[in-house]
Amino acid sequence: MDERIDQIIENLKQVYDPEIPVNIYDLGMVYSVDIEGDEAKIVMTLTAPNCPVADMIISDVEYMAKKVEGIESCKVEVTFDPPWDKSMMSEEARLELGFM
Repeated sequence: MDERIDQIIENLKQVYDPEIPVNIYDLGMVYSVDIEGDEAKIVMTLTAPNCPVADMIISDVEYMAKKVEGIESCKVEVTFDPPWDKSMMSEEARLELGFM
């Protein structure tokens, strides 16, 4: 496995949905992180299709991926299949938000 994927994931843990005090990775919004050459490919979702900060979150994801050495570009695909729900959160995120 490409160690840059782990570095991207660590960086994505610094991206937050401003309405929720948990990072997007632990929220379960990131479905996959792949690398082809010097391009990161990230498939993710949003907590709601009409998320008012979607553009900001996607820009932050691209920026954090490109901070990794050897990553020159980032393609973010937003999908709602499957739609996000609370069961996708990490145990830590559910605990932090009081869902456990």
